[in-house]
Amino acid sequence: MCTLVFAWRVFDEMPVAVAANRDEVTDRPSEAPSVWDTDPAILAPRDSSAGGTWIGYNEYGVCAAITNRWLDEPPAADRSRGLLVRGALGSETAEDAARLVERAVEADSYDGFNLVVADENAAIYLEWDGSLTVRNVDPSVHVVVNVGADGRYRIPAFRAEAGRQQAENADTLRTALQPEPGESGDAWLDRAGEFIADHEYGVCIHGDGFGTRSSSLLALSEDDREYWYADGPPCETEYERLEGQV
Repeated sequence: MCTLVFAWRVFDEMPVAVAANRDEVTDRPSEAPSVWDTDPAILAPRDSSAGGTWIGYNEYGVCAAITNRWLDEPPAADRSRGLLVRGALGSETAEDAARLVERAVEADSYDGFNLVVADENAAIYLEWDGSLTVRNVDPSVHVVVNVGADGRYRIPAFRAEAGRQQAENADTLRTALQPEPGESGDAWLDRAGEFIADHEYGVCIHGDGFGTRSSSLLALSEDDREYWYADGPPCETEYERLEGQV
């Protein structure tokens, strides 16, 4: 997944709101989101190749999502990054999920990543490039792409032009998705879904053998949780509300 937008504690009725596009090679198999019979139960899509996931939430209201991180010298990797998200979703709180990721990168090696874990009490952003950077994020709208988040970017030399364009797209999208006066969480999430499908913002990707494979909208509050999923690029695929929410 290459673009992650989330509003944390911006809307009283919806502490966690997420809009995300997953970019991937077209022939990598995956399964649409479903409830996983685990403890705790989670709702997430599944990477059929490695068994992990790139986004989801659990019965405690913990959300986790990941993007790849572009690096000139990626660390050696022997474990799928999607398994980190799967592990994080086994946690009762976002703080616990962050501690799990810290332990995981000490025990195993992974390709570069940007990972967000959030619940109603905390939102934590973790960057891995061979060393781990962890920071709590403030109540606001945040945008994460392959080169970083929220104006803090590191552009790799091997993809300098694409990296600069990603950073510009992310800044433009973050500005456009600042809440409007009186806007509700539902209205903001609808608008976020429209923007990440709009090619003007450069985050719905179409390429030869690679592109935006799916898109997710998550709305999490204490009393209600919803997951809307587009099983294809959102510019041409309708979001559908998933049954069996947890």
